[in-house]
Amino acid sequence: MKPVKRRLKRRPPVVAILSAVVLAAVAVCAAGRELLAPHALDQDVYLGVVGAGVEGHLFGTDQLGRDILQLSLAGARSALAGPIVVAVGSMVIGVLLGTFAGYRGGIVDMLAGRYADLLLALPSVLLAIVVAGLVGRGYWITVAVLIVLFSPSDVRLVRGAVMEQTPRPYIESAKILGIRSTRIMFRHIAPNIVPIVVANLLLNVAFALVALSSLSYLGLGVPPGAPDWGRQLADGRALLGDNPLAAVVPGVLIILTATAVNLLGDWLSELLDRRVVDR
Repeated sequence: MKPVKRRLKRRPPVVAILSAVVLAAVAVCAAGRELLAPHALDQDVYLGVVGAGVEGHLFGTDQLGRDILQLSLAGARSALAGPIVVAVGSMVIGVLLGTFAGYRGGIVDMLAGRYADLLLALPSVLLAIVVAGLVGRGYWITVAVLIVLFSPSDVRLVRGAVMEQTPRPYIESAKILGIRSTRIMFRHIAPNIVPIVVANLLLNVAFALVALSSLSYLGLGVPPGAPDWGRQLADGRALLGDNPLAAVVPGVLIILTATAVNLLGDWLSELLDRRVVDR
């Protein structure tokens, strides 16, 4: 009798579990903002700035008397929604253009390459500042600009992965069988580049989080007074002497969330890569 091979279940490492817990907590705060932080925007100008633990405020208040803890919990929505939209939107452009460019070649590849080269030659954050200043200051305008600016790296990444898969025997067999090109691209090639796509998607979420927070810090993201970690950092600069937690708390949240996304993305990429190899 042939020995039965048992596939051992690999448990996720502690780092991946902790990263998932952090992101789950941020997601809960984003989804349940009205329940967890119903008084985030309530102002008490008579109270003003107080330190941590004073007047029932765990992390103190800002210059408008708003509770730092509730403001930070409410800011999770903009910290999560925008980066996810940026990452998904840029990856959709990258998958479509990169797949056609890598598989078709020729003029399609040339046009996609010039598109990527042009945008990669421009400083993304500086261009986002200029466009947001010309078109209008708004959170979703900034998100739309970042989708376009993030897409060139996705186009190049997907294009390279598709070009690596195209000469393989299973693609040649599909061509001989007369399978349509679109079916080959999105039914046969696409599943084999999923690990690369997922890893870069989550990496873009972290980059977009930092970029959006930076633009909000400069006053080009959310409107004044809106709960946002980047805006809190900007407002907390003047409070470092009275209540440093007004700047420390949102800064730590940005670092923790971006790091958790990166670590979880690395683990998911390795997991998906092993499954593609095992098939």
